[in-house]
Amino acid sequence: MRLVHLSDLHLGFRQFQRQTPAGINQREADVALAFARAVDKLIQLAPDVILIGGDVFHTVRPTNTAILHAFRQFSRLVDALPETHVIVVAGNHDMPRSTETICILRLFEQGFVARHGEERTGGDGATDAGAVTLPALPIYVADRDARRLSFPHLGLSVLAVPDLPPGTVELTPDPAARYNVLLMHGEVKGALPAADDSDRAAMQIPLEEVTRTGWDYVALGHYHVYKRIADHVYYSGSLEYTSSNPWGELAEERAAKLPGKGMIERDLATGKQTFHPLAPSRPVLDLPPVEGRGMSAADLDAAIQSAVARIAGGIEGKVVRLVAKNVPRHIARELDHKALRELQRKALHFHLDMRRPEMVRRESSGSPGRRPSLAET
Repeated sequence: MRLVHLSDLHLGFRQFQRQTPAGINQREADVALAFARAVDKLIQLAPDVILIGGDVFHTVRPTNTAILHAFRQFSRLVDALPETHVIVVAGNHDMPRSTETICILRLFEQGFVARHGEERTGGDGATDAGAVTLPALPIYVADRDARRLSFPHLGLSVLAVPDLPPGTVELTPDPAARYNVLLMHGEVKGALPAADDSDRAAMQIPLEEVTRTGWDYVALGHYHVYKRIADHVYYSGSLEYTSSNPWGELAEERAAKLPGKGMIERDLATGKQTFHPLAPSRPVLDLPPVEGRGMSAADLDAAIQSAVARIAGGIEGKVVRLVAKNVPRHIARELDHKALRELQRKALHFHLDMRRPEMVRRESSGSPGRRPSLAET
């Protein structure tokens, strides 16, 4: 029994000002391409079940372009894999916060003919088993409430939990099923690095809830970097760099020696797991920092050009950041801004992050100290 776990598609994500010839934001087109490539890989792998851990869209009210692309790709997926079941939970970016707004993810299972039995689990933990049936096109969506889905022919039970407050759903496996899978969106307490506040969840899932005995696999969404929480508990990460801190994602991937973004394939019978990397739509690079202390403007100009020249294949079309440390304000003003504008023109985005020297002051006690940063303040 094989499943594939992916998450955080963020369709409709927009960044920077460049547009495609068709008038679409270039990064939005990149994210759409990443999902299309993921569908290609899913069709190649042909698993029994596909789990999508939330944040299919970047906003609660995505554009028509994003909705149409998602509909086409999901249709292509289920047409190619008619026996594969696709289960989607709503993430914090998908979930409406007002009761009168309907989650857009329901679009993908509207009007389908039913076939298997299911059980719904509400926010109060109550269930309604029996006559309700699953869609003929196997896309199952959990948005307002959790859903317990049963696949007797696979011996599988999946508890799909959207972005709900911890404690509102009893996370218990089905004792009658051979395999139990928990699919949910949220931040496991202590899973995210303490320094990464880019997209913190409002509520955190206690670790003991997802490591409870009885789960054969726990598929998590929300965290954008592939991460192991326990032997059978994983974040698959996002398909593209769509957070407000892509540089932090790159640093974490380097530290963990990850090849980048991708999806998880898991065989529940053997426990064998494979991370399938996906080629990025375009390179996102964080260059080694330049130490600007003691440099003149001409020296720093040369160091910047040298750093960019080391990019394999050139800077054209890439998203690039270069940090220049300890650069006084007067040196930054004297840089060759025409040359910098040329780099910005060639790249999709070139960000020269110039950081002034840290100011050292004396405190009232007479001991030296450092002025606190904005984040520390």
